[in-house]
Amino acid sequence: MADYAPLKLHVPEPAVRPGDIPDFSNVKIPHAGSVERPPVDADPVSIRGLAFSIIRVLNREGEAVGPWAGLLGDGELLEGLRNMMTLRAFDARMVMAQRQGKTSFYVQHMGEEAVSCAFSKTLLPGDMNFPTYRQAGLLIAAGYPLTDMMCQIYSNERDPLKGRQLPIMYSSRKSGFFSISGNLATQYIQAVGWAMASAIKNDTRIAAGWIGDGSTAESDFHAALVFASTYKAPVVLNIVNNQWAISTFQGIARGGSGTFAARGLGFSIPALRVDGNDYLAVYAVAKWAVERAHRNLGPTLIEYVTYRVGAHSTADDPAAYRPKTESDAWPLGDPVIRLKNHLIKKGAWSEARHAQAEAEILDTVLAAQKEAESHGTLHAGGQPSVRDMFEGVYAVMPPHLRRQRQQAGY
Repeated sequence: MADYAPLKLHVPEPAVRPGDIPDFSNVKIPHAGSVERPPVDADPVSIRGLAFSIIRVLNREGEAVGPWAGLLGDGELLEGLRNMMTLRAFDARMVMAQRQGKTSFYVQHMGEEAVSCAFSKTLLPGDMNFPTYRQAGLLIAAGYPLTDMMCQIYSNERDPLKGRQLPIMYSSRKSGFFSISGNLATQYIQAVGWAMASAIKNDTRIAAGWIGDGSTAESDFHAALVFASTYKAPVVLNIVNNQWAISTFQGIARGGSGTFAARGLGFSIPALRVDGNDYLAVYAVAKWAVERAHRNLGPTLIEYVTYRVGAHSTADDPAAYRPKTESDAWPLGDPVIRLKNHLIKKGAWSEARHAQAEAEILDTVLAAQKEAESHGTLHAGGQPSVRDMFEGVYAVMPPHLRRQRQQAGY
């Protein structure tokens, strides 16, 4: 036999660990406005390079530049800013509520607000999102009541889901928000299947699937891409690459593909990467993909390059696996500050008006919280009735469930 050296596995490692100096030199960021905007019916092969670049609109001076700019007016941008600010204020109050024992669990969105808030504005009524637990901006931007969201988190007597779901796992068919599953990647195959069903019924509604960078390693992700590409399903497949899958950095799931978007190329799916902290860029790219789906041109894969500033959840301590100052070194900045600066640059906003808006939004969130807590929290006040767990499962309740409900005293 030949004299070979012992075999070894390659285990990817993050560039830095706790205590080290943060380093994002490997994140290649093109100049804002430098990436082409292809026609919406472009052949996937002709736009292959978009899976390896990053589409950006806002430059360092707060100006909107390039072929992806100019799609939103000042009023729409101000609405987007307020939506992101609302989500951030909502997060802060709910994290505090969890620390106070009013709910058992919470997941915040710090640094990722632009992704869901901007995407929401590209959809039409009836389109359906299959989200993960970090897309609450889809609901907020769609006008879903904050009090209803909080009641679900508190699992109280006004919980729209009547205690059936874990906190932050919202569901609203009317708002195009499919029930969240805590096991990620299931959303992808559900979104593709829903989109295929819409096409089979000759409907006009499309679907959007959501996944984090870590869950792209799940088999469901690849199965969804097979069916989406084979049947040209009217679906937008979103990957939120926030650099960390709980305590595992994104290189583990990405493997040797270079980028997450590049995985779509092997399935002949148009794939794009976008600056996930640039509200204007997110909207423009999402609008492009949504139009493709509505025009029956098939699926699109989008990778949002962003950063999870906070902990993965209230059960996580990021100081154990990344430098405490890493978020400060993230080169794509803060989505709220970037949009604020853009509007100030245009003369449509000011620091004083921003401070006033922060106060107004906080008052709105506090009022919603007060209303929600009047209906109970996890350990105090009203709770869903035991009777509710027997309802809403079958159109006609089968005899064995009726007996169980009677045995429970309802």
